[in-house]
Amino acid sequence: MRVAITVGVAAVGWMGYRAYGLAGIALAAAGLLMWVLLNMTRMLLVLRRTAQRPVGAVASAVMLHARLEPGMTLLQVLELTRALGQREGDGDPASERYRWTDGSGAQVHCAFEGGRLIRWELLRT
Repeated sequence: MRVAITVGVAAVGWMGYRAYGLAGIALAAAGLLMWVLLNMTRMLLVLRRTAQRPVGAVASAVMLHARLEPGMTLLQVLELTRALGQREGDGDPASERYRWTDGSGAQVHCAFEGGRLIRWELLRT
């Protein structure tokens, strides 16, 4: 993924240079900077919203379970839950597990590997 991003950035810079010279490189750099700033703004907004809710709390575990998809990033899951998950497991940074619980006691356990959702399960009590 990092190689693809690096090649993409180099290609945008090369195309800008071929089309407009040094002004094209400046335009490409400004466009890439804008893209980075938009993503940072999105991330900070999601984290600000999650910081205002109790850790591991979600409005409906069943609805969260229905909306999860394999390959979602942790940031996308945080957007759905609007709360940080309760961390589970041994603390291995490569394989992370989080739990969200609703008011009825239903829980959603999510496993992330490399920052991507690989599996989840709904547990009702």
